[in-house]
Amino acid sequence: IRALADNRSETMGKKIRDAETNKIPYMLIIGENEMNNNSVSVRQHGGNDLGEMTVEAFSALLKDEINKNKFN
Repeated sequence: IRALADNRSETMGKKIRDAETNKIPYMLIIGENEMNNNSVSVRQHGGNDLGEMTVEAFSALLKDEINKNKFN
């Protein structure tokens, strides 16, 4: 798993558009609400907003995705 942090001083919309253009599979958005809730907001490439979830739930989602694609 490879991860990058986009800490540029661009708007959130610009960062999301750039990630979509670069075909980034998953985007984790961590703002003030997520910090207070110890969670992350997850967006999937293609515009699918998976909503807010715990880091553990996102980790489980990735593990399932990896295992599903391991045998393809």
